[in-house]
Amino acid sequence: MRASSAVAGALIAAVIGGAGCGDSDEGDGYEPDEEYAGGVGGTSFDTTRTAFSRAFPVLEGPARDPFFVGNSVFNRNWVTAPSSTEGLDGLGPTFNAASCSTCHFLDGRGRPPEPGQRMESMLVRLSIPGAAAGDPTRPEPSYGDQLNPSAILGVPGEGQAVIAWDDVAGAYDDGTPYTLRRPRLTFADLGFGPMDPAVMTSARVAPVVAGLGLLEGIAEADLLAGEDPDDRDGDGISGRANRLRDAGGQVIAIGRFGWKAGQPTIRRQTAGAFLGDIGITSSLFPTQNCPPAQAACTAAIGGEGSDGVEVTDDKLDAITFYGQTLAAPGRRAVRDPDVLAGKAHFGALGCGGCHTPTWTTQIAIVPELTGATIRPYTDLLLHDLGPDLADDRPDLDADGREWRTPPLWGIGLVGTVNGHTTFLHDGRARDLAEAVLWHGGEAEASRRAFVALPAAERARLLAFLESL
Repeated sequence: MRASSAVAGALIAAVIGGAGCGDSDEGDGYEPDEEYAGGVGGTSFDTTRTAFSRAFPVLEGPARDPFFVGNSVFNRNWVTAPSSTEGLDGLGPTFNAASCSTCHFLDGRGRPPEPGQRMESMLVRLSIPGAAAGDPTRPEPSYGDQLNPSAILGVPGEGQAVIAWDDVAGAYDDGTPYTLRRPRLTFADLGFGPMDPAVMTSARVAPVVAGLGLLEGIAEADLLAGEDPDDRDGDGISGRANRLRDAGGQVIAIGRFGWKAGQPTIRRQTAGAFLGDIGITSSLFPTQNCPPAQAACTAAIGGEGSDGVEVTDDKLDAITFYGQTLAAPGRRAVRDPDVLAGKAHFGALGCGGCHTPTWTTQIAIVPELTGATIRPYTDLLLHDLGPDLADDRPDLDADGREWRTPPLWGIGLVGTVNGHTTFLHDGRARDLAEAVLWHGGEAEASRRAFVALPAAERARLLAFLESL
């Protein structure tokens, strides 16, 4: 259900009518300990380029050792097999990157390539419709479910994805103009002929990985309690969980990771990235990604051990632990009057309807963080964000207009860590204001209320987002 113009008008009136005037005195909207985004034991206050790379502070002494082992695996480059670099060979045959950190540089956020550059921290998912209506999507016949532009010696790469940008002009209600950019995706140098005419594509940048273990600690029942697929409460927000199903259609897990919440755990998300991005098999995904048309890929020598996989369970365990124990970035300037006013605007505009501010963990990889109050600003559910952000590519239960609400913690540090401020799933937004302006569908009323704000109040809302 879409929020009506009446709802949008009510939100605008609430904000302009004084919902965020904000002083820095008692009762100004500051909540005790809200700077601890990951709870007292799970928050890092590093504001340098390593802001996303810190372990939970409660990890001390020998308990930190597995974190550093996982960090090493995360940052090491895999090489072609066979190699004297035992245990780190098996790259490819085709791949996007040679290490996890290539895409998640400093555990941070990827970006679209500049003109003339190849994609390095961004990828393109591929699929075609199921054989019959209602059937799951299938991999593109010649290129699989992800375009891999790189390959090992003797194996051809699959081709290049190219992004161009079209300008989209608009204006705030006060007359201030803005220009957005809409991506236009094409392919070049395809190695195995044209793609299927029915191919569906989805370009996606690598997200920040800090704080994921805390999101894994949210109880499944708590996530499902936020579902409202039929919008029974009439607030215009219809969140629902993505669900993984077995061959018989029975639900086996609830998704919470990835742009469309297609993975239920950090371990499975990591193993999937090993296969799709680096070409590394694991016990979870033991079959190499070589579509039938790619004979050289199929014939290439892998780095499999006696168990038939290239990344051992020990290494997968280590990198999973690393992902589970990366601290959430702490808030900054939490008592600043403009930040507090912006926080009030965030609530009055209805942004918290999807970006749920606060959760309590029910279980954690580190016992001290079980029962922690965390502030990730996400509900981990799927929401229809309208036709402008649609990729028109289903992903499990998610349709082509739905996206998982991404967590907002650390969003104000992306520029410091990664040297850019591009946001949304495909990096089209060049700053946080553009990210808000692209919202539609269930977020249309909030977007309209943002557009109606006076310039000074827009700046306060953005100051709040920068503090996260």
